[in-house]
Amino acid sequence: MKPITLIGIWLAIIVANISLHRIVWRWDLTGDHRYTIAVETKRELQQLDDSLDVILCLNGTLNSGFHKLQNAALDLLHEFRTISPFVHVELCEEEQMCDMQKQLGQAGLEPVVVYEHSKNGRTSQTMLFPYAILRYHNKQTIVNLLQQNRTKSGEENLNHSIEGLEYSFVAAIHTLQKNETDRIAFLEGHGELTEEDVYDWSSSLSRFYQVDRGVLKDDADVLNGYKAIIIADPQLIFSDTDKYIIDQYLMQGGKIMWLVNGIKFSENMLSDSGITPVIPQDLHLTDLLFRYGVRIQPLLVQDLQCLRIPVDVSRDPGNPQYQPIPWTYAPLLLTSGESPVSHNVMQVSTLFASCLEAVGGDDGIQKQVLLTTSSASRVTGAPAEVNLSDLTVQKEAFHLQYLPVAASLEGQFTSLFAHRQKPEGLLSANASPIKHSVPTRQIVVASGNIARNEWQQGQPLPVGYDRYSRIQFGNRDFLTNAVLWLTDNSGLINLRQKNIALRLINNERVQSYSKTIQITSVLIPLILLFLTGTVVLWRRKNIYAQ
Repeated sequence: MKPITLIGIWLAIIVANISLHRIVWRWDLTGDHRYTIAVETKRELQQLDDSLDVILCLNGTLNSGFHKLQNAALDLLHEFRTISPFVHVELCEEEQMCDMQKQLGQAGLEPVVVYEHSKNGRTSQTMLFPYAILRYHNKQTIVNLLQQNRTKSGEENLNHSIEGLEYSFVAAIHTLQKNETDRIAFLEGHGELTEEDVYDWSSSLSRFYQVDRGVLKDDADVLNGYKAIIIADPQLIFSDTDKYIIDQYLMQGGKIMWLVNGIKFSENMLSDSGITPVIPQDLHLTDLLFRYGVRIQPLLVQDLQCLRIPVDVSRDPGNPQYQPIPWTYAPLLLTSGESPVSHNVMQVSTLFASCLEAVGGDDGIQKQVLLTTSSASRVTGAPAEVNLSDLTVQKEAFHLQYLPVAASLEGQFTSLFAHRQKPEGLLSANASPIKHSVPTRQIVVASGNIARNEWQQGQPLPVGYDRYSRIQFGNRDFLTNAVLWLTDNSGLINLRQKNIALRLINNERVQSYSKTIQITSVLIPLILLFLTGTVVLWRRKNIYAQ
């Protein structure tokens, strides 16, 4: 071959390598599509018009699990860079950690302490910062990379954290790119939860929305500027005017989150005397919700999977002895993995909840259960009485399973006023009511207490936090995800349903077969080497013998 031809071939190879160096080629052959970037993600990244700086704070001395989380975050961010050249990734170094720690502390984010036990019995602890700081257009937000669920193992929590990385980053990017903040509103005027009662939930929502509060009056269009409204644990009757305003807001594409109890009780009477009557609660909303495809039953739910409360079991008043007793009226609700609202969300705590019933048959409304009781539940019809002095549990009475407590409704709804006259005295741009809605969404929860946060020493506790067990349940995540799902028109919330199969090593089998594995790992290479050498020598002998 001529030298000129060889030089041409080498030059072609060099040019091809340089040209293809910047192009990333990857075929995702995994069954769970773990390396496939969603269309919604690509759309958000392609809208970037300025530098997006991502500082990953998860660095330092990491165990294998957190190192896997770090690699997954870096791999995902590098994939983002192939879609948009504006994405810049930086791994926080040790000398930057002090400044980053101050920023995270100001945002109310604490380090995660990881305890590890070595084989020799020693225990070590490491402080980690599983966060990422995103900066874009002089705005900044912080992403929490770690999901913690006390019902899951450490490996499962890390796997769920990896599953949620794409949604966490893209949701933050979407928030940074928005020029206007959407508005949502808590309705007042019917004895709903006060601003202090929902302080923690409102604070969580304020990261994404402008949160307002207000009373319905006589303007039928008063809600039109809001992406969603929240009706949180009302105690007073809704008038026809109120129902008309809410109904017509829904018909025009508004989103509603209902937190409504089917029964009425008194926490003050329960704390003062240890007894409270339980009666059906009639807010005049039954016909409205029935038309939308759901009914809140006037039943009191009990569950063996519940919170525990300290009860004095001593017979001596001067020497109290408190023991945690199951409080079946405070069930821990199971979350559904079939909806992005409740996917990978921890159990949700509540008190004196009711249950839902789907109605309407084939009305075209997509109904999906979000929260249920456990496999050991029961219901008590109202009127009834709850007495703290009688906390005995008869397990055989808890024979009901998976009673629905929260559900999502999606589709085109029919107005309650399709065949009714408009209430008098209303100010409205429409002379007659809209009879059928555009496609829209609602969420109905048969519990108002699910959104209430307690206060301690003048400070609000996180919603879903149990003071006695010191466990944070999934109330805040569920409630915030619910509003995000209601207002999501881009499909970003569906990224929360990404599933990555967790393939764990069976440690018991590894230990039982450890000797066999070690011996096999040593002998098989030696045997293969011996056989290969024997064949080579035999072949060489035959060739040169001729």
